[in-house]
Amino acid sequence: MNRIYRRLKTVFWEIIVMKLRWVGHIPSHHLRRFFYRLCGIKIGTGSTIHMWANFYYPPNIRIGKDTIVGENAVLDGRASLNIGDHVDIASEVMIYNSQHNLSEEDFADVEKAVLGPVNIDDYVFIGPRAIILPGVTIKKGAVVGAGAVVTKDVDEFKIVGGVPAKEIGERQNKNPNYKLGRAAWFR
Repeated sequence: MNRIYRRLKTVFWEIIVMKLRWVGHIPSHHLRRFFYRLCGIKIGTGSTIHMWANFYYPPNIRIGKDTIVGENAVLDGRASLNIGDHVDIASEVMIYNSQHNLSEEDFADVEKAVLGPVNIDDYVFIGPRAIILPGVTIKKGAVVGAGAVVTKDVDEFKIVGGVPAKEIGERQNKNPNYKLGRAAWFR
């Protein structure tokens, strides 16, 4: 009986995710934000998710205020995903908090997946096509370079890049206090 319940729950959320992909084609961030909130994503005031974003289990996704998520982003909510205030996530960024358990015989079994919450603190910038893996915390003011693969925590105001991401610099402004501004209407 438990297996049937899990399967029905999976099918239900697969349908919701499919509908959210359709919503991602609506050229108005106001309408998209309405539908995303309706499906359980917590989105702060003034935050925008640009077109064609993809989600996994939306109720575990929380986005703070004045945050921008770029086009074609992947936001994974299979474990908790917390994105802070004034965060700029560029296009095609992938944030995952679940991955296959490579040591299990049944590699594909969702119940045996390795889950790890992802936390992204305030004033973080994540460059285009970066990948954030399960269990990572990116602390206040950090910068993730374009194409980086982040496998471990990033300290405050550090700049990381590469595969796997390593520290390559440090942000000079240690007291960020900016607003990202309003989003373009049809993105």
